[in-house]
Amino acid sequence: MENARELFQIMTRRLGLLNKDCCSVGGSNLSLAQSHLLHEVERRNNPSMQQVAETLGTDVTTFSRQVQSLIKMDLVKKTPDPSDRRVFTLSLTEEGKRIAATIDQQMNSYLDEVFSYMTEFEKETVLRSVQLFNEAMGKSSRCCAPVTG
Repeated sequence: MENARELFQIMTRRLGLLNKDCCSVGGSNLSLAQSHLLHEVERRNNPSMQQVAETLGTDVTTFSRQVQSLIKMDLVKKTPDPSDRRVFTLSLTEEGKRIAATIDQQMNSYLDEVFSYMTEFEKETVLRSVQLFNEAMGKSSRCCAPVTG
């Protein structure tokens, strides 16, 4: 079997994670980070900017730039929290909801196709293995930090 690093590099390429843009929907080109941001805002109910930045493991400066670009694209709204004006919550615009749903559908369709080449047992094995691996990575003191050397 190939070494672990090589396996993950191949998977990263095949998932398109190295591409500048991960998604192109209705004339909007989105980076992987922007796609993840839309997904997290959609998944939660009016999350604060801090909550989403922490979930994505992104520094606040980079995150703020991503949010601003999505606001300019009219995909995200940033609203001051009525109880604490220093806190801003995020929500998707109607266009943001449409694009997030389209990306979700495209990704699910791709994964359905990939899984169609496996038995149900193989699919369950892969999903359970990825879940275990994600949990183990979350326990690592180096989780979500850039590689240094």
